[in-house]
This record gives sequence, C-alpha cells and structure tokens, in this order.
Amino acid sequence: MRLWVDKTLAQAGRWLTPARCQYCRTGTDHLPICADCTAGLPWNQTACPLCALPQTHTGACRRCARRAPPFDAAWCAFRMEAPIQQGIHGLKYHARFLQARMLGTLMAQALSQRAGRPELLIPVPLHRGRLFWRGYNQALEIARTLAAESSLQLDADAVRRVRATADQIGTRAAQRRRNVRGAFEAMPRLHGRRIALLDDVMTTGATLGELARVCRAAGAIHIEAWAVARVA
Repeated sequence: MRLWVDKTLAQAGRWLTPARCQYCRTGTDHLPICADCTAGLPWNQTACPLCALPQTHTGACRRCARRAPPFDAAWCAFRMEAPIQQGIHGLKYHARFLQARMLGTLMAQALSQRAGRPELLIPVPLHRGRLFWRGYNQALEIARTLAAESSLQLDADAVRRVRATADQIGTRAAQRRRNVRGAFEAMPRLHGRRIALLDDVMTTGATLGELARVCRAAGAIHIEAWAVARVA
C-alpha cells in the first residue's frame, strides 16, 4: 500500500510542478535531466558489442573473442559510476521510483541513436519470495518507461524465476554462474521472436546469460542483453 501511495504522489508531483533537472534544478521541458547534465553522465559509448564491457576500442573484448556469451549482443547505456550508480541504488534499495522513470528515459534517448532493435523487451524477473519482500521489481519499473518511450513491446511474464538464488554481490563470475543455473523458465511464445533482456546492472553477465540460454531453448532467434549500467 505504501509503495502505491509513493508512486501516486510522485506522479501527482510531476503534474503539479514544473519539470526540474534532478541534478542542477534548472527547467527541462518535462525531461528528468537537463541537456548539460545529460552530456556529463558516464555514457558507455565505447564498449564490447558482445558483453558491453567498457573499453578503448570498438571490437570484441579479449574474453568474448575467446568465448562468445550466450546472447547475440549486449548494450548498457552507462558505466556503473556516479551519479547513475546512486540512482540505481536509490531505486533498488529505497523505492525511489522517480529514478526508474529517469533511467528509463535516458536509456530511451540513447536507444534512439542505435540502428535496429529487438521487438520484445523482457525485464529480468525476481523470485516471488524476493518480490514479496521488496514489493516491486526494479528492472520492470525501468522497463515500463523504456518500452513506452521507445515503442517496444513489454512482456513481463515471458520468463519466470523458478528458483530463489543467493545475492550475487561480492561473488566471483564462476560462483555467479552456479548461483543462477536452472533458475529461470521461458514461455513457448518466445519462439521465433527477437528479444532484449533488461536488468538494472550487468556485472559479469551471469544472470543475463542464464536467462538467454533458456530463452534460446524456448525458440528466441535473436537475444540481446541490456542493462542500465555496466560494471567495468
């Protein structure tokens, strides 16, 4: 109930007050961040096309050149740095839903510059136990704005997390892969679809990789791994 009230109040505030940049508080014509502050964000402009790892050249990174990930491409709009990191944490741990709208809007702006896009956007699901404890799925909150502003079809029920997994923070890549093995189930309606899987943060790609594997098994023909931010 409290989360619903928070969302309602945030929406009412946007309707009743002029839009202000979340960082410098100047007017923004109903955008969450002004043009100057947007330009100064840690955009992940040069990255590996297969895993979105920030780097100084545009080709595949050394790891992906040796072994390609389970998805066909990856895109993360930002590097996991301030102030994007604080925005993600504010949403994930403190239910600051304005951050979801802001991050989704910024991703939509960046996506408009990319050539080609999948037809279906699928947020990484939470297990029902964690969803009950937290009250919302941060990836879904971001996906709502991104889908609406990019004319993407959103399908939050195309995949399910069927097994609860341990928190991934502080674990190594191999442990992350073990943690999420067998954790997801994909619906048959993904057969023949071109999809993008969306998470808030991509660290090693273990979660998105496991999810991509089950979507591939369900018949998805092109799979991209998207996240707001990429950890270097």
